[in-house]
Order: sequence, then structure tokens, then C-alpha cells
Amino acid sequence: MTSLAAALADGPVVLDGGLSTELESRGHDVTSALWSARLLRDDPGAIVAAHAAFAAAGAQVATTASYQATLPGFAAAGIGADEARALMARSVALAREGAPEGWVAGSVGPYGAYLADGSEYSGDYVDHVPVAALRAFHRPRLEVLAEAGADVLACETLPAAAEVEALLHEVTALDVPVWLSVSAVTGPDGAVRTRRGELVADVLGMARGVAQVVAVGVNCTDPATVVPAVVAAQAASGKPVVAYPNSGESWDAVARRWTGTTGVGDVRAWVTAGARLVGGCCRVRPDDVRAIADAVR
Repeated sequence: MTSLAAALADGPVVLDGGLSTELESRGHDVTSALWSARLLRDDPGAIVAAHAAFAAAGAQVATTASYQATLPGFAAAGIGADEARALMARSVALAREGAPEGWVAGSVGPYGAYLADGSEYSGDYVDHVPVAALRAFHRPRLEVLAEAGADVLACETLPAAAEVEALLHEVTALDVPVWLSVSAVTGPDGAVRTRRGELVADVLGMARGVAQVVAVGVNCTDPATVVPAVVAAQAASGKPVVAYPNSGESWDAVARRWTGTTGVGDVRAWVTAGARLVGGCCRVRPDDVRAIADAVR
């Protein structure tokens, strides 16, 4: 198979949807701090089935169930480091089993996802977690996913510039292909910003000239933010742009529920604006991915 970077040079590539929320929709309990990573040990077949459903709908990239899989997160659940690494590696094998014809993206969620307190949607932790600590936190999972054979590492839902900086250091040292995706919002002034409040153009502009970064963009955001975010990301980074917003609903971290109206948005407008990796994040299901694939093709 050609590399993902080479494929992006030829045209748009379709991502999958929200793996964890798809598993939840299928009746699996993802309410623990491990979220869908619990199923890596307890029900791996469920993960394979979800990957297969997205692939059948037209997804060309399967994103692993490792978003919340971290050494400290597993340790808090009583799982030792050796088993934790094996479970992270298993996430790649399960994605390959469920979607054997496509690329596998090793999901690398932000530090706030491990905290499981909603801070991945604010980035508040960067006030007391320095870049060096963020690098040390991310390094083991990046290494395991790369060694397990992921085609690309998906560093996603990043809420703050400091975490993007930390990951850029690590992926450059590791020398593997990655995409960097921030969770963004459009402010009253029309500017697209990270959840921490930094301009997305400034944050993703840090990837300009970094050879290991094959794409930059946004995910876990409102579909209405996609087009201005794509334009800003492309202009700032010079890279292909990845866009995979939520279903149109928003996660209320306090009430722990989804609110709002569903609708993935105008996919053709994303592609026209310059998006090359397109798909969905939370609550985007196989039928939605089929519609995205139809719009792209």
C-alpha cells in the first residue's frame, strides 16, 4: 500500500468516525476512566466489529482504540506496565483485523483525556504540567504504537499549544508519520482558536517544515468551525489538512451528556476549502461516514 502522505497528494482520503461513541451505541460501557480502552482487554472483538463497520461504510483509515490508553491510566485501573503496552499494541492489530484494506492511525489523545475530568476540552492542565512532563507522558504510547506497525500516529483533540509543542518534539525524535489535530472553537470575532484560546493558525503553524507531520487540522469540534479552521491551518502550516468534527452535538462534561442537533455539515465545502483527510469524531456513526465518503467521491 502506498503511504498515507502519498495518497493525500492524489486527493481526499476518508477517515472513520467516533470509535468510542460507536461502541457505546452498540451497548458497551465506556463510562470508566479508561473509556473504550477498557475493551482492549475485556472485549476486543467488539472493537474489531466497530472498525469493520466503518470500513464497510467507506472509511479508508481506521483509528485505534488507544485514545485513552496510557501507562498511568492503565496503572490506575490495576494494569501493569507490560500488560498496558501489550494492550496498546493490540489496538493496532485489532484495527488491522477490522479494516485490513486501509491505513491504521494510532490514536494519541491529550493529557486531559487521561485525567478523565473534561480538561481535554479546556487545556487548563498546561498551567501546571510543563512541556517536559507532557513529552514524558506521551513518549511510551507513541513508541508502542509505532513499533506495533501503525501507518500514522493521530495526535488528536489537542487543546493547547504547549501540548502540540511537546508532541512535535517527540515525533521528530521518533521519526514516524503523524497528523496533529486540535480541538477548536470559533470565537465571536470569527477567529478559530484552540480550546485554550490560542489562534489555531499560530499553533498549527508550528508544524511548518516538520517532515514527520503529514497533516494538521481540527477534530472534536463543531462542523461549523471546519471551513475557517481548514483555511487557517493550510495557510499557516503548508500541510494537507485533516478535518473530522463531531456530529453537531456538544459534550457537557459536567452533566456527562450530549446536547445539540446532529448533522456532520457540508463535507464538499471542507474539501473545497482544502481538507484532504475527512471524517468524523464523536457520535459520527458508520451511516454518517458513508455519507461523508459519498460526498468526497
